[in-house]
Amino acid sequence: MVHCPECDATLERQEDVEFGDMGAESGFFEASERFYLVACGDCGAAIGSGVAGAR
Repeated sequence: MVHCPECDATLERQEDVEFGDMGAESGFFEASERFYLVACGDCGAAIGSGVAGAR
């Protein structure tokens, strides 16, 4: 079982996390096409991320 490092909520189902998907047009991460973020569904703290489609 996994817990959020910020609020200690239990993360055991897909519904317990939020998946964010940002494109290169956001300017957040210039070297990639897509940037992915996984956040706690309770408090919104980022608990994981990744980059896909590097230029």
